[in-house]
Amino acid sequence: MTKGLGDAIVRGMAEPKIRIRGLTKSFGGRTVLAGIDLDIEAGTNVVLFGPSASGKTVLAKCIVGLIKPDSGSIQIDGVEITTMSAGEREAVLHKVGVLFQNGALFDSLKVWNNIAFGLLSRREMDEKQARELAVKTLASVGLTPDTADLLPSELSGGMQKRVALARAIVGTPEIVILDSPTDGLDPIVTTHIDALIVRALKQLNAAALTITQDIDSGRKIADRAAFLFEGRIRWQGPMAEIERAADPELKRFFNRAADVTPLMLQA
Repeated sequence: MTKGLGDAIVRGMAEPKIRIRGLTKSFGGRTVLAGIDLDIEAGTNVVLFGPSASGKTVLAKCIVGLIKPDSGSIQIDGVEITTMSAGEREAVLHKVGVLFQNGALFDSLKVWNNIAFGLLSRREMDEKQARELAVKTLASVGLTPDTADLLPSELSGGMQKRVALARAIVGTPEIVILDSPTDGLDPIVTTHIDALIVRALKQLNAAALTITQDIDSGRKIADRAAFLFEGRIRWQGPMAEIERAADPELKRFFNRAADVTPLMLQA
């Protein structure tokens, strides 16, 4: 059962950085989000679990303005963004950094251009300043300066994920959305990426939403967790309590994940 707003009041939390209420979205008669309620506070990483096609990425795209919800509310710092014009919403979303599913790096741009793309497109700095900041951000995710002038195709999968993370955190965003940051990576590289995420979010004191199906990764990086199933948040609370949750669908999700993990390690 969702703890929701009552849980936040009981714990005496400050006003959340992101407040979502009653969010719905359908495509062609198929309901993907069926009334989502979720709060994310500054300095907190909420990991969003859920089976494939449960609506996790759609929720993230609604938050960052790539998809318009059918109904409901999304507030950032108490300001409603779903009713804003595109220009107004873009101004608010400048404070949001995003790691897209599969990285979504621009193949034709050098690494530093990928990282600084948003800064340059908004004309927040010139190319020299943007490149210097990109190189500095690369160092924060464990990549050397020479990486800046490579193309994404010249990088390993793990390096591409680090570049995508660097793009998400460049410019000290107040909100970070990470969609499947370790998908497709082996356990050793995943551990490195998890550590980078923890360090980066701590330095930023950002409100973060991380989408994953990797329960072990979630344990390492998250303060709180939520479980999305058939368009609804079935459970949310402290990450440390998720395995004791009584929700049957959440238990089935954990059991399936436990069955898959040994196969991944053998691959």
